[in-house]
Amino acid sequence: MDTLEDRGATARAIFAGLCASLVGIGLARFAYTPLIPPMIEAHWFVAKDVIYLGAANLVGYLVGALLGRPLARRYGARITLRGMMLLASAAFFACAFPLSVTWFFGWRLLSGVAGGIIMVLAAMTVLPHVPPHRKGMASGAIFLGIGLGIAASGTLVPLLLDVGMRETWLGLGALSLLLSVASWACWPHAVHTHVPVGKPDAAVQAAVRFDLRLLYTQYALMAVGLVPMMVFLVDYVARGLGWGTHTAALFWVVYGVGAIAGPMVYGALSDRLGPALTSNLTIWLQIGAIALMMFSTQHMVLLAATLVIGSFPPGIVPITLSRVHRILDGDAHAQNVVWSKATTVFALFQALAGYIYSYVFAQSGGNHRLLMGIGAGALVIALLADGVKKALAKPAASLV
Repeated sequence: MDTLEDRGATARAIFAGLCASLVGIGLARFAYTPLIPPMIEAHWFVAKDVIYLGAANLVGYLVGALLGRPLARRYGARITLRGMMLLASAAFFACAFPLSVTWFFGWRLLSGVAGGIIMVLAAMTVLPHVPPHRKGMASGAIFLGIGLGIAASGTLVPLLLDVGMRETWLGLGALSLLLSVASWACWPHAVHTHVPVGKPDAAVQAAVRFDLRLLYTQYALMAVGLVPMMVFLVDYVARGLGWGTHTAALFWVVYGVGAIAGPMVYGALSDRLGPALTSNLTIWLQIGAIALMMFSTQHMVLLAATLVIGSFPPGIVPITLSRVHRILDGDAHAQNVVWSKATTVFALFQALAGYIYSYVFAQSGGNHRLLMGIGAGALVIALLADGVKKALAKPAASLV
């Protein structure tokens, strides 16, 4: 497979991927969270409509995950990615004018569609141009944009809100448009790889299918496990612990710092230790950090736990992508197909988990620790699934 010889060209391709994840996911999804209370206070919409509008992005993300590959086949990945960045930018500008709930919902939905398509296509467009031993680090750099968006939601958005609500949406649109223009010429051309023709060994095929089922299962469980802290962290600190909104804002900033570090750190670990081992270590770290959040009330302990927890949502993306590349080594077409399916599975279970957790939260009288326990339980099951794979692999190996 040909790769870009010029390091500058590789860096530009990675920069384009980072800008895309920052615009389509980091800003389009996470910048909405700190805007919820001000939108309610400004009487743009009633509280229930604001929450309902927030869910539109998750629904759109699922739709985008399904549409990504078909659009790339028809129009090409470069054109599709550029178009989705412009669409996400346009959605910010449109949301500066709350003409109606339907208008706002439609644009939030479209921003989610753009994010889902970007998640499916960005890395798979860039990584073929990256040397194999650097793919983990490169995918981490691409999805660093998600962490930057989370951090911006706790820092940039409050500064823009000091100017005004409409100006905040317009400012986010201007930033997204600027990033779209800056990355416009950096997208690489598609790489067409040769896939060997012939019937693979049946045992190898069975092993690959098993590994992929395990990957989908664990990625779905990770989606379920990350939702409680991603959605309810600020409320837990502010009301659950009674520490107030200012302290809660500090925790969200720390969460954002973790989100910035996660993709690069976990991507580098995948290159060094292998993605499967890195995935298990990451899950163990999350379980430990969630346990600290549940049972400790020490500020510094909880801040450290929040840093680790924040690294998880964007950090597991390069790990899982590295696992896909490892399982289907050399088959770029199959990697694209599997990554699209994995993204769809993740989006589906994340959206379902969001609604289920909201229902459990309401029925339990606002029990944050119950939600954390459910999330940790999902991560434990993910580890057990890996243990089952190893247990099944030993007898098979002994028969060879």
